[in-house]
Amino acid sequence: MAAATASSTAHVVSQGGVLEGDNPSVYDPSHPIILFIIQAGVIIIFCRLLHYPLSLLRQPRVIAEIIGGILLGPSVMGHIPGFTKTIFPAAAMPNLNLVANLGLVLFLFLVGLEVDLRYFIVNWKVALGVGTASMALPFGLGCAIAWGLYTEFREEGTVPIEFGTYMLFIAVAMSITAFPVLCRILTELKLLRTPVGIIVLSVGIGNDVIGWVLLALCVALVNAGSGLTALWILRSYVAYILFLIFAIRPAFMWMLRRNKSLQDGPSQSIVALTLIITLASAFFTGIIGVHLIFGAFLAGLMCPHEGGFAVKVTEKIEDLISALFLPLYFAMSGLSTNVGLLDNGITWAYVVAFIVVALASKFAGAMFAARLSGLVWRESAAIGSLMSCKGLV
Repeated sequence: MAAATASSTAHVVSQGGVLEGDNPSVYDPSHPIILFIIQAGVIIIFCRLLHYPLSLLRQPRVIAEIIGGILLGPSVMGHIPGFTKTIFPAAAMPNLNLVANLGLVLFLFLVGLEVDLRYFIVNWKVALGVGTASMALPFGLGCAIAWGLYTEFREEGTVPIEFGTYMLFIAVAMSITAFPVLCRILTELKLLRTPVGIIVLSVGIGNDVIGWVLLALCVALVNAGSGLTALWILRSYVAYILFLIFAIRPAFMWMLRRNKSLQDGPSQSIVALTLIITLASAFFTGIIGVHLIFGAFLAGLMCPHEGGFAVKVTEKIEDLISALFLPLYFAMSGLSTNVGLLDNGITWAYVVAFIVVALASKFAGAMFAARLSGLVWRESAAIGSLMSCKGLV
């Protein structure tokens, strides 16, 4: 009983707080918001300051957030005694990660809101050609480079993985496009409604969905399961899209017309309903093995553009997501990256080879496919560059 009482009062914060000598940077699981505010403030301010010199080079804000995360992480500031333990202790990172991923889900919903499906239909042929070429070439080169990785970095005591499964995983990692990073760049550069933006967005969706299906196949093979799991995931995703189109969207449109939200703009209740649909959609795609962001994106696509509905919903929540949530998400990858672990020549050689092969193959495949589809060289090169986005989702 005494032990239970002691454990229950171990994290009690005094009523006087700092006035009674409490340290607000000490993580308290019963009051995680205090340290979270410190973390969010550090990340947002640091990334904003870092963006200023990068903006002179016309770099989007997401670049500052990714670099800022690396600088704040163990690679740089982690060498300052007590910095990581005080500001970013391991026990507090799940809370930061939760808020960051919620922000990512809402951001992809906003991207879906800004996209008009009619542009997808017009550009589907170009998107199909670019998507096939931009995935096939890096996939093949990923298969080629996988053997060296498999033999060089295989460690004793880890789960035994057949080379075929390992090769499939590396090839998928090489061939996908980082959908969140791509969307962030398209949004900041105001390219979402341009032909180039619509094409790369369409291709990015296809690339990543195929990538998640193949990843499910890898996991099934490692766990000695059935490869049919990947097929069921793809079927479930397609069935869910049809369900959204023919069941959820008509009911949602009926509700909007009944409440005159298309004419007068969304009320707070309609915004709440829209966000509930978004979270439910993200939940479903998450539990079937496709990332949550695709469910949120589909929910955004489902929303109508009539009467400026999508624009008005965007105006209500856009700034909060862009200013608070997104910097946390993109900085998170750097916070968990330790460049210092790349401590020998052969490791760095593979890092450089991976970067060169991944970017060059993706760029070349997408650019030449776009050019063969009738686009001019400038647009084709832009598509190749945008399709080369890499990330850590």
